[in-house]
Amino acid sequence: MCGRFAQQRPTAELAVLFEAEALVDDPGGHYNLAPTDPAAVVVERGDRRAITTYRWGLVPFWSTDPRGAARRINARAETVATSPAYGDSYRRRRCIVPADGFYEWQRDGVVRRPFFIRRRDGAPLALAGLWSGWRDPITDAIDRTFTILTTTANRSIARLHDRMPVILDPADWARWLDPTTIDTGELHGLLRPAGDEPLEIVPVRPLVNNVRNDGPELIVPIAG
Repeated sequence: MCGRFAQQRPTAELAVLFEAEALVDDPGGHYNLAPTDPAAVVVERGDRRAITTYRWGLVPFWSTDPRGAARRINARAETVATSPAYGDSYRRRRCIVPADGFYEWQRDGVVRRPFFIRRRDGAPLALAGLWSGWRDPITDAIDRTFTILTTTANRSIARLHDRMPVILDPADWARWLDPTTIDTGELHGLLRPAGDEPLEIVPVRPLVNNVRNDGPELIVPIAG
């Protein structure tokens, strides 16, 4: 599962890292992104790769209204190809969600202790995502939203949760984003758990538990 994550880098820096054009100018500094929040994503259409901002919580194009988006923040890798909510996006509208890390919790009695999962080398995680465009029947405006794919947890994260987001290797970015890649078997091969070694899990203060808190103090490690 992935229910909160951080994007501390500005979109200008993300554009360089992902070799994309920045279509939005966001200064970053987001340490507590939650469902229905806007967040930066990497998309590709034709020969153009871009960084833009979509809202977290996928609304399928066929929905009659946007309700339920908060329940579609994650899509299971095992069933995404046949899912009515995600299948079309899986075949046609894939994205990468850059993240400086994501949060997971461990229950200690009645207390839920948060942990921040990030790369040891400080590079951003490239989370596999899907996006969709939904047309508001009243305003005719297009609302673009996304979801993050999850898979079984690796050994380290399994002590916190049995799921983790799919983290794409740089060598797989182009294949994942390419809208002409329609072989679902080929795509499914990318939806595997990340190895333990590149990631570190650090305990952090429970500030993240409140969505109104947002700042670098949320990801400062504390004594475990």
